[in-house]
Amino acid sequence: MKTALVCGAGGFIGSHLVKKLKGEGFWVRGVDLKYPEYSPTTADEFVAGDLRDPLVCQKILDRNFDEVFQLAADMGGAGYIFTGEHDADVMHNSAQINLNMTYYSQKAGVKKIFYSSSACIYPAYNQVDPANPKCSEDSAYPAEPDSEYGWEKLFSERLYLSFHRNYNLNIRIARFHNIFGPEGTWRGGKEKAPAAICRKVAETPDGGEIEVWGDGQQTRSFLFIDECLEGVRRLMDSDFIGPVNIGSEEMVSINHLAEMVMDVAGKKLSIKHVEGPNGVRGRNSDNHLIKKELGWQPTKPLRAGLEQTYLWISEQVKGQK
Repeated sequence: MKTALVCGAGGFIGSHLVKKLKGEGFWVRGVDLKYPEYSPTTADEFVAGDLRDPLVCQKILDRNFDEVFQLAADMGGAGYIFTGEHDADVMHNSAQINLNMTYYSQKAGVKKIFYSSSACIYPAYNQVDPANPKCSEDSAYPAEPDSEYGWEKLFSERLYLSFHRNYNLNIRIARFHNIFGPEGTWRGGKEKAPAAICRKVAETPDGGEIEVWGDGQQTRSFLFIDECLEGVRRLMDSDFIGPVNIGSEEMVSINHLAEMVMDVAGKKLSIKHVEGPNGVRGRNSDNHLIKKELGWQPTKPLRAGLEQTYLWISEQVKGQK
């Protein structure tokens, strides 16, 4: 039986990944500070531990795993990343995790390790036009991420690539573009745009009003969780190291995203634009490289993913009442 280690297994993507790996026949060890919030973990073994601690990393890497997935990070949506209030923690915590995981994975002789980077590494100067952002993999340099979160992700990409060059650590790197779906954070300040809007629409009676940060003309693309995990599997099964984008090319404005959620909910609501963190003006996944190297691209329309996500979040909102 193949073995896998999932770091960040208590988080949104990590908990879904554990389920996928179990479905593929892996024996899975999960590790995180906390257990998954919305459903029990399906991992064969779950270690509640802090990956900033070298002793924890040594403990969990007690064998040469077939596959290691390093998803653990101090992160959240725009309300967490772009305020500037969490910059030191975001950089220190995530960098410490990756410094530990590269070093001890190499020592343990893991066969393959995946690192989840982010679209936030792309330069702000290429994302000022909401209609024409540039996010091809080769556009990452000269570097100018729009947040310290993005700088740490870029540093860690280089860290993994350095361990590949110097110690033959077998790595795979993907840059995720706004992954969403059921069982993701939907309240509390760390939620991302699709979940935040689904929550606001679910909480607001028909004919009411929801708030959107900024003018709503900023653009993004959003990838459903199942598609994300399929992209990760394709990358892990290939000989391509990356970095490569894993995201959707279906770019929408935040206003349009809100309108799609309202349509899914069958509600007519008005939008009030308020001040708040926006990030870059435009961002969209460029999938030319993943099509070329892996012969793959996502196929699920944004609306289909929103239908599943809204249904789940609306049930959570009802459960609060």
